[in-house]
Amino acid sequence: MAHSSMDRPVLPFRILTLSGSLRAASSNSALLEAAAVLAPQQLQLVPYRGWGALPSFNPDLEGAEPAGVLAFRAALRDADAILIASPEYAHGVPGAFKNALDWVVGSGEFINKPVAAINASGRASHAQSSLLDTLAMMNADVVLAASLTVALPTNKLDCAAMLADAGIAAALGEALDALQEHLLSLGLSVNNS
Repeated sequence: MAHSSMDRPVLPFRILTLSGSLRAASSNSALLEAAAVLAPQQLQLVPYRGWGALPSFNPDLEGAEPAGVLAFRAALRDADAILIASPEYAHGVPGAFKNALDWVVGSGEFINKPVAAINASGRASHAQSSLLDTLAMMNADVVLAASLTVALPTNKLDCAAMLADAGIAAALGEALDALQEHLLSLGLSVNNS
């Protein structure tokens, strides 16, 4: 259940993070973990990993959605913003992640929701572009200033290695600052978002 500004405790902005990869050693997941460490005090990054277990999207299930779909929708609704990092497969967003997004096209959790997408590979421009297009079509409030490519020198870096790399840390900091600035520009505050 979404919290109103009256019953929400004084907390930082709640940013739901979604890694578009199901790999255990995913660069995108590590990038989001590093972002959580680097996040300014006003942003609380919370990972959501349950989307990978969602069944194939089926519009016939509208009104009788599986519990996992309802939980995913609730997590999106309760977030102040969403931060996504997705790999690229065959010039697009991975099918499993696109399936998760398909489950929320009609239910509207992304409508006017501030969303940013960070990209872990300079070669993954097709997926990043496709993802931003999909989010715009879903009427998300795409925060372009916070949507950028953090070109990793290798896909073997873990969170600690990313934090130790000044260039990666600076790029993540830039994205997080832009996302926070956007949330504040909407007239939200940590007291009434």
